[in-house]
Amino acid sequence: MPGKSRIIFSLLLLVGLQACTGNMDEVKRYVSEIKQRPASPVEPIPPIATYVPVNYLGEGARNPFSEVIMAKAEVVTGPRGTSGPQPDLERPREFLEQFSLDTLKMVGTFSKGNDQWVLIKDPDLVIHRVSVGEFLGQNRGKVIAIYQDHIELSELIPNGTQGWLIREAAIALNE
Repeated sequence: MPGKSRIIFSLLLLVGLQACTGNMDEVKRYVSEIKQRPASPVEPIPPIATYVPVNYLGEGARNPFSEVIMAKAEVVTGPRGTSGPQPDLERPREFLEQFSLDTLKMVGTFSKGNDQWVLIKDPDLVIHRVSVGEFLGQNRGKVIAIYQDHIELSELIPNGTQGWLIREAAIALNE
């Protein structure tokens, strides 16, 4: 019986394949009709932004690749809430925390291995190297992410009722 079922199956398969190779004239006519239509114009490739390197002109200035300069430790007093986020008021303030965020400019990024830094220009035109976890801005802005075109910060600001609020902020690459 298994031999007969193989033969029957093979015959059914051949009949089925023969049905698939029916009249192809209509399909060929449709394909040739489509090929005769005029081609629609292709949109041009958008221009690629050219990279413009920035020359480092601070030969006599502080090296941005040297260790981070810490600002003088100061005792900061502020509202102490009972719940919610709390800043570390005992933490020594970092150098870039003396400037407001709108006066700081992102001028570039670089990385080495898994380490990534952003270059920040202060109002005095000094360039500083900053990494994730460091602070800048007057509202205790902690760098939480570095991207090629911007950095994201998490700031702690007083909420007016003896507590603190977390506010997200960003500094975009200065182009």
